[in-house]
Amino acid sequence: MEKADMKIVNKEEEEEMELHGYCLCRWRLALVGLGVLCTGGFLLLLLYWMPEWCVKSTCTRTAARDAEVVLLRSTDEFRRWFLARVRVMLAQGRNPFHSLDTQTTSPSPFSSTPSPPLANGHTTHPSEGSPAQELIRKFSDYQPTKIRYFTFHSTKYYWNDEVQNFEVLTGLEDLQVSCSTLHLEHSTGLTRNQQEYRRLFFGVNEIAVKVPSVFKLLIKEVLNPFYIFQLFSVILWSADEYYYYAVAIGFMSVISIATSLYTIKKQYVMLHDMVAAHSIVRVSVCRANKDIEEILSTDLVPGDVIVIPSNGTIIPCDAVLISGTCIVNESMLTGESVPVTKTNLPNPVPGEREAETNSAYSTEEHKRHTLFCGTNAIQTRFYTGELVKAVVVRTGFSTAKGQLVRSILYPKPTDFKLYRDAYLFLLCLVAVAGIGFVYSIVLSIMNKVPAKTIIIESLDIITITVPPALPAAMTAGIVYAQRRLKHIGIFCISPQRINICGQINLVCFDKTGTLTEDGLDLWGIQRVENSRFHLSEENAYKENLVKSQFVACMATCHSLTKIEGQLSGDPLDLKMFEATGWILEEATEEETSLHNRIMPTVVKPPKQLLPPEPTISPEQDMELYELSSVYEIGIVRQFPFSSALQRMSVVVRLLGEKRMDAYMKGAPEVVASLCKKETVPHSFAEVLEGYTKQGFRVIALAHRRLESKLSWHKVQNISRDHIETNMEFLGLIIMQNKLKAETPGVLKDLHQANIRTVMVTGDNMLTAISVARDCGMIPPQDTVIIADALPPHNGQAAKITWRYADKPGKSSHVEVVNISLEDVCHAEEPKTQELYHFAMNGKSFTVIAEHFPDMLQKLVLHGTVFARMAPDQKTQLIEALQEVDYFVGMCGDGANDCGALKRAHGGISLSELEASVASPFTSRTPNISCVPSLIREGRAALITSFCVFKFMALYSIIQYISVTLLYSILSNLGDFQFLFIDIAIILLIVFTMSLNPAWKELVSRRPPSGLISGPLLFSVLTQILICLGFQTLTFLWVQQQPWYTVWTPYTDVCNLTSSMNESDANDTEVEEHNIQNFENTSLFYVSSFQYLIVAIIFSKGKPFRQPSYKNWPFVISAGSLYVFLLFIMFYRVESIDKVLEIVCVPFEWKLTLFIIILVNAAVSVLVETFFLDFIFWKLVYSRDKHGSFGVTPATPTPQGTIDMRAYKCLCCPHKLTPKARYMHLAQELSVDPDWPPKPTTTTEAKPHPENGPSYQITVDS
Repeated sequence: MEKADMKIVNKEEEEEMELHGYCLCRWRLALVGLGVLCTGGFLLLLLYWMPEWCVKSTCTRTAARDAEVVLLRSTDEFRRWFLARVRVMLAQGRNPFHSLDTQTTSPSPFSSTPSPPLANGHTTHPSEGSPAQELIRKFSDYQPTKIRYFTFHSTKYYWNDEVQNFEVLTGLEDLQVSCSTLHLEHSTGLTRNQQEYRRLFFGVNEIAVKVPSVFKLLIKEVLNPFYIFQLFSVILWSADEYYYYAVAIGFMSVISIATSLYTIKKQYVMLHDMVAAHSIVRVSVCRANKDIEEILSTDLVPGDVIVIPSNGTIIPCDAVLISGTCIVNESMLTGESVPVTKTNLPNPVPGEREAETNSAYSTEEHKRHTLFCGTNAIQTRFYTGELVKAVVVRTGFSTAKGQLVRSILYPKPTDFKLYRDAYLFLLCLVAVAGIGFVYSIVLSIMNKVPAKTIIIESLDIITITVPPALPAAMTAGIVYAQRRLKHIGIFCISPQRINICGQINLVCFDKTGTLTEDGLDLWGIQRVENSRFHLSEENAYKENLVKSQFVACMATCHSLTKIEGQLSGDPLDLKMFEATGWILEEATEEETSLHNRIMPTVVKPPKQLLPPEPTISPEQDMELYELSSVYEIGIVRQFPFSSALQRMSVVVRLLGEKRMDAYMKGAPEVVASLCKKETVPHSFAEVLEGYTKQGFRVIALAHRRLESKLSWHKVQNISRDHIETNMEFLGLIIMQNKLKAETPGVLKDLHQANIRTVMVTGDNMLTAISVARDCGMIPPQDTVIIADALPPHNGQAAKITWRYADKPGKSSHVEVVNISLEDVCHAEEPKTQELYHFAMNGKSFTVIAEHFPDMLQKLVLHGTVFARMAPDQKTQLIEALQEVDYFVGMCGDGANDCGALKRAHGGISLSELEASVASPFTSRTPNISCVPSLIREGRAALITSFCVFKFMALYSIIQYISVTLLYSILSNLGDFQFLFIDIAIILLIVFTMSLNPAWKELVSRRPPSGLISGPLLFSVLTQILICLGFQTLTFLWVQQQPWYTVWTPYTDVCNLTSSMNESDANDTEVEEHNIQNFENTSLFYVSSFQYLIVAIIFSKGKPFRQPSYKNWPFVISAGSLYVFLLFIMFYRVESIDKVLEIVCVPFEWKLTLFIIILVNAAVSVLVETFFLDFIFWKLVYSRDKHGSFGVTPATPTPQGTIDMRAYKCLCCPHKLTPKARYMHLAQELSVDPDWPPKPTTTTEAKPHPENGPSYQITVDS
């Protein structure tokens, strides 16, 4: 029943969830209400923390369509539960695109027919008769429809009868409208009635980040399980008259809550301000009756037609341009501050080949025509008398900006082993507390202790075992690390990620602007004439080239524009245009008449480059002469650069010419494929490979003379496929992209620390491989295998062909080294083996991910270069690496890396723009030197967290042992003793031991990822046993002393009678808690020193943190406490003894206690440093001798030696058992004779793999 009625919402999307329907049940509600009263409200808290229990205890299951409450569960690895109330709305139709004009008492046609008649308010209600009659007629036809919906994470889910499920309404895209339909049916606008009706469904167009009131935040924060436990502890201590400690903990809690509230409130305010800035503007909308009306942007709905003003504005929604062009700054979304030119959506002419241009509109596919919410329209270009119009496609949280804000408001929880283990550890402490709880009850009953005391003291054991200061202590290290990162120019918006960065073992780098300089320099040009390459030339600024097609292409084929008199646009376009020395003018409306009202952009060469002007006779017509002597090219139409197509083109006309020309530039392989074969030189591939191997970025140019029948109007509506064909190849532009000075050094440091490095770029494959070699990512002696994957075609299965990037001179195959099992088990160093790296482009990556899923995991194990990768492919690669258990870092300049930066375990953006909101870390230093710094700080913070957690665990157990031993004689620690231990010792030590800075260099060893690991458990358990042993020894030994007696105020073992007068003795009452006794005093001294001993031995320094002696606050704190404790132990100060409730013991016993403390310290240090650090750690983490990849010092790259390490895993399982999936894969591949694939093989996908692999390898003949 449960599974049958379960629905899946957001299927195959990131927010996919299971949905169960429930109805409220009155008798269950009554029972729960009774339970809440009986438990004093605790049951209500439990149901607040557990939404699943809340729904199941108050509701009964029902069909989703009838649900009053829905229970949602995420399908990701976290499997979180959520609940939402279902609400009912009355509307005139079943969906927002229902036609109001066809509304009758019959059901909506939309719900029964798949393609309904669409109404955009083109016709209005006839207004015959009086207004009253009109109203009566309107409401007699109107029969409201009940629409069920619920809101979750700022998104509304509506019930759809057709699919029998809840669905999200995103906008105009829900209709799957084609480009031509958008122009035909959606370009005239909506009536006011239609707009108001649609607003019922889509809501107000605003991204509302509500800043919760302090009271709401306080309630939410205070209802955290931990603070409830603290409240319980404070009440308990107050009942036991431990007022001072209760006040101290209460004060700490208040400070902690106040700090937390301030931070959360500040983050909300920052996000609110970022979103609210310019989010509400006044816009002009076109109505169906051709009127233009000014409204607030909050009233916009999908289907509205807005007018973009010529002086620019902030775009308040996602809208598609249907007329004119617009220059926008998209830095808010992409991180790239380069202005982008948006052109109007193509409107295919009926009857022409329009398969591609008339596809269904989608914001992703048609982003070059889409204006995104939050972006800044700098200026628009328009034709005489025409307005620049755009159709609203998405509003509110459905927009691109809305989705970004939602991802910040509702982030995925950080899944990290440390936090999971911390909860397990706390559960262990609770179990220990449970034993103490039972023990104290049994002991108290046996000794006939009053019931009130039994309850208080047994519950007190729980508050001792689970330390109330633990979260504050754990946060301290992260806060200090965040401060240190800020000091070196790295800003963090997700502090919990700092710890995770300590585990990073693979870093992906974007190339341009990250590894290399942002800008490109023109290295040279290589023109083609008569299908042959000329010799390369340094520049194009020459008189003999000024009127050549090659220079004309360089001067016109770009998307540059003038903003406030300055040329701006893509840096590559700028360099290319500047190299020509030409001038760009954006003409006035009057001047455009020369070009028959074409796009008002004109380029022309400087006068000094033009041939000298002939002298003219007076009788020659001056106007005619001026026209003939002017050499200007007008840009008629632009087809912007598309990363999917890897090219851009323009249609231009030379002033005075009737026919137009088309110019194209783009990736050389793509441009050559669109040119006539006879115009492409035979040596094209050879010349191109020569440049790309040297790391140059190569751009190819092409030209075509267009037919005379193509008029200006036809060109405006023609598809780019008609233009970009049968071109003539013009030659190559060679651009140089220099490595940043810091890049090779940083990559070398990462390799020495056995951190894999991977390049993910949108650039050409061979250029990327060349840069990878130059910067040391791929050493010179290593082989690069390129995987070229082809999708299924004409009935043939998908296949991968393997080839070498640069043919090695000596051999054309990968050398396989035969290694016997004995050799591996006994060898000190693995034998040399030729190392290999895989490289592939974005298209191949997608084909392999879809048709060879099990092959992809093997490829990412050695994949070093991923070229021509689209933004979503970068994100998929990060996910693929995470699936094989890598901890992935990502470093990009923010331009197109937002998704990958967000998805990686540690994403660091080198851009300070608003897009850095998507990245957990942002570096002010615009180079990759921030990456090792972040990993070092992450490792230091992680080790600090382990130290603090171990210390806090030992603190609670040491105190637990003391209290348990004292309970056996019906005694306890005193109020001020607790206070001194918890405040003076614990808090002081915890907050100073976290101050150790990171170690100055990255080492090859990684810290453990979780608390439940051999060395850490060994460390904690041995120290617990040592402390237990010495405290028990002290407790029993003091009772065996000849001077020992049950202590009373009159007991005098120190011979103090002479100094103590009788009145003092009479004033001293027998303490009802029995705190003052010899056992208590002895255990107080020993345990106080034990806290300091474990603090010092747990405060580890090298190799992840600076040594503790460099941490001055910690040294001073620990030293002061040692001095103070020794002082009060050996020198009696009556006032201090009275406050701490210490009794005087003989000097001989003080010396004995001192020896016990020294022996305790010696044993603890010996076990921790010798047994743990030198023997146990090396046994468990023997892999770290050469790093986590088994890399030898001779081979500084981690990628290749995985195989050698895997041999060791197979042959010597007693030495090493890998846990990570990538290590298991390495084991499998090390014994696979067909791996790595030979360059003569092709891998084909099997149509229906059953249990076996999804591919087979065939050898080409």
